[in-house]
Amino acid sequence: MSPIALIARDPSRFDPLALDQLAACARYDGMARIVGLPDLHAGNGIAVGAAFWSPSHVWPHLVGSDIGCGMALWETDCPLRKFRLGSVERKLHGLDAPWAGDHAAALAEAGLPPHLASPALGTIGGGNHFVEFQRVEAVVDEARFAALGLRQDRVWMMVHSGSRGLGQAILQAHRQADAHQGIPAGRPEAEAYLADHDAALGWAILNRQVIARRFCESLGFGGRRVLDICHNSVTPHQGGWLHRKGAAPADRGLVTIPGSRGDFSYLVEPVAEGADHALHSLAHGAGRKWSRKDAHARLSRRFKVADLQRTALGSQVICEDRRLIFEEAPEAYKDIGMVIADLELAGLIRVIAKLRPLLSYKTRAA
Repeated sequence: MSPIALIARDPSRFDPLALDQLAACARYDGMARIVGLPDLHAGNGIAVGAAFWSPSHVWPHLVGSDIGCGMALWETDCPLRKFRLGSVERKLHGLDAPWAGDHAAALAEAGLPPHLASPALGTIGGGNHFVEFQRVEAVVDEARFAALGLRQDRVWMMVHSGSRGLGQAILQAHRQADAHQGIPAGRPEAEAYLADHDAALGWAILNRQVIARRFCESLGFGGRRVLDICHNSVTPHQGGWLHRKGAAPADRGLVTIPGSRGDFSYLVEPVAEGADHALHSLAHGAGRKWSRKDAHARLSRRFKVADLQRTALGSQVICEDRRLIFEEAPEAYKDIGMVIADLELAGLIRVIAKLRPLLSYKTRAA
């Protein structure tokens, strides 16, 4: 029996390279189960959008360099009727610079050691990271939405970032001569990696919190955090170790699953009864359809930068990195609606609400 399970109505849609990458991981000594989720796509040697379970081993490279990367969703206190794109855009400056707040106090409050202080704390970073302001497009489960105390007439904010350079440093420090062998759980090397991993996880959560605070303060908003989830991690699970590489947890409460910057995002609730066959994991987003290199090559010939600063849904994009705006264009991503439908068909989620992008922030010069 194959240790690989694919969560999709039509697995033939998956990139063959991503499937080959899963198959390679299935041959690791100690690897027992692998799940490919609907957003599965090829990564840098390791498929993204997958969960891996072993009763006996830990593999740092299955978590990757951005330990704790994830999504936080905030409901701001700004009424939707007062949100003006032009005004908001003009106020979002200086947010790529180091945070001027009290780093030592923030780390201490989060229970993190002072040596983890970094000028990167409170910054988004590159790649597919972003802050996005959103509105509720539709409430699908009105009873659950109301029970959670959520409001449809408010501006929402999604923060996607991780542990920045800290995760990369940890991966390098624990890199193995033969990564495929993994580290037997219980060995000092495994305990050392897991301790560093958990610190990076906490740092990433704090980073998203500080980012949200900076954006809200720049706009004069308050707000409350609805959820924060990590999708690059390794955690104890059923007596073994569950590695998630671009996979949201289905055992930590509410989850937000974003589309591309030009598509809807979804607030969902995991369905516990169907979780084990998917290793208690969910898709973490739409998943890439094209690599960054391919996206730039395809789209830079068809569009100007200005064409990509507005989306088909009418939202605005702030991205002053001329290459990144092509690499992260909506066309480079899969259809989030199909990803959500696959998760629903597999009995893994209930959709609570659908969110429309208003403004996506990635980076600007000053």
